[in-house]
Amino acid sequence: MAFNDAFTGLLGQKKDPNSQPPRPLTRAEMDSVEGELTEITLRLETERKSREGIGRFFKHPIKVLTEQPINILIVCIPLSLIVFIGGFVSMIKTYGINVLFTSTVIDDFAVLAVLISIIPLAVLDLREQSRIKNLEDALPNFFRDLAGMNDSGMTLPNAVHLVAGAEYGALTPHIRKLDNEMSWGVGFVEGMYRFGKSLGTPLADRSVDLIAKASKAGGDISEVLRAAASDTFETVNLAQERRNNMFIYVIIVIVSWAVFMFVIAILVSSFLTTMATAGTAASATAASSQFMGRIDLPAYKRLFTHAAMLQGFFSGLCAGQMGEGRAVAGLKYSAIMLIISWVVFRFFI
Repeated sequence: MAFNDAFTGLLGQKKDPNSQPPRPLTRAEMDSVEGELTEITLRLETERKSREGIGRFFKHPIKVLTEQPINILIVCIPLSLIVFIGGFVSMIKTYGINVLFTSTVIDDFAVLAVLISIIPLAVLDLREQSRIKNLEDALPNFFRDLAGMNDSGMTLPNAVHLVAGAEYGALTPHIRKLDNEMSWGVGFVEGMYRFGKSLGTPLADRSVDLIAKASKAGGDISEVLRAAASDTFETVNLAQERRNNMFIYVIIVIVSWAVFMFVIAILVSSFLTTMATAGTAASATAASSQFMGRIDLPAYKRLFTHAAMLQGFFSGLCAGQMGEGRAVAGLKYSAIMLIISWVVFRFFI
């Protein structure tokens, strides 16, 4: 009792039998408390808005734009529209509406706008797929090593701690983060869920969910870890085998576009040029002009330019869908073929 009285006395909580009950708050004090609560509520709401939606974008723009490749379109699409519409309006103001039919500068602005939209997305998607591949390639070894150490009698936290000292490539920082969390008292199941979330790949989510649920159920976690290792290994191998088998079809798509470009180049440089020259010469006599009309060579060149660029763009999407199962993965091919088509027709044909 003496200890309790001394402790409560130190805290200022010892009750005096002669003390008076606390007086009620005045109106001014209540208004002051309500004002503080309102201010705290507004700050919490502001902080919540800064963690999601448009508020998060303005607070961390680079992080939001690069965490998912598709997010870069938030900036790229408006920028490409500004470039195209600005160029379109400026050309019409300078040269009049006839510039649409007599010049290819408008086509140049259109190509530039498309490239502004797809190149950043293609680069970020390529980087993201490389990250996912490196992580998923290391997952089977990580799960297999955990299973082996657990079989030897180690607890899972100790096994994770020992494995964290090894090298698993791109997966190593995530394993060390898992080890740090478990050393601070985070449970194995919760730690594994956080581990899977930090990886952010479908294969990791599936494997981690399997391991966590088996651990909750109390089964043989070593067997589950081996099953997860086998599953991830087979999935990674099947994906690699699919890419290898479909690579030939990607090459066929690219070669077909190259053949189309070659045929158009020959057609324009020899056949249509000869026909245009013959038509010009024949127009000097009325009799000959009845049998041979005039060839508008610039119009044909522009038409073939559009055809080559459209085929290059959509052939790239087809190559991505066939090779990797995602049309977005073909944007890198689309960008390369679109640039080559534009350069060939703009400067050589």
